[in-house]
Amino acid sequence: RKELDDGRPEEVIDAISRCSSLPGYDKATCERGTGYFEKNKERMRYADFRKRGLFVGSGVLEAGCRTVVAQRLKQSGMHWTVEGADSIIALRCSILSNRWEDFWEHRAAA
Repeated sequence: RKELDDGRPEEVIDAISRCSSLPGYDKATCERGTGYFEKNKERMRYADFRKRGLFVGSGVLEAGCRTVVAQRLKQSGMHWTVEGADSIIALRCSILSNRWEDFWEHRAAA
């Protein structure tokens, strides 16, 4: 975990690669792990993301979902169709992100 937190996913990839030849480790599992980290290493540059002021955890996104979705759609006695919920979420997002005018311009062009 420290290697990932420090923005060094290559070290994790190397460690997993070395494990595949050790007794007690399943080679196929290690190869899948190596493949996963190889494929996603650019998304794991957490130290760089933090330096740029970006969030690396899911907490901000989860709080956003609570604010945008739950506060509006999960009030007592409410029932929604998928289409209705999608429409309300789109409107709510446009309001909360100060893009109300953009939303309607996009809708008019569609």
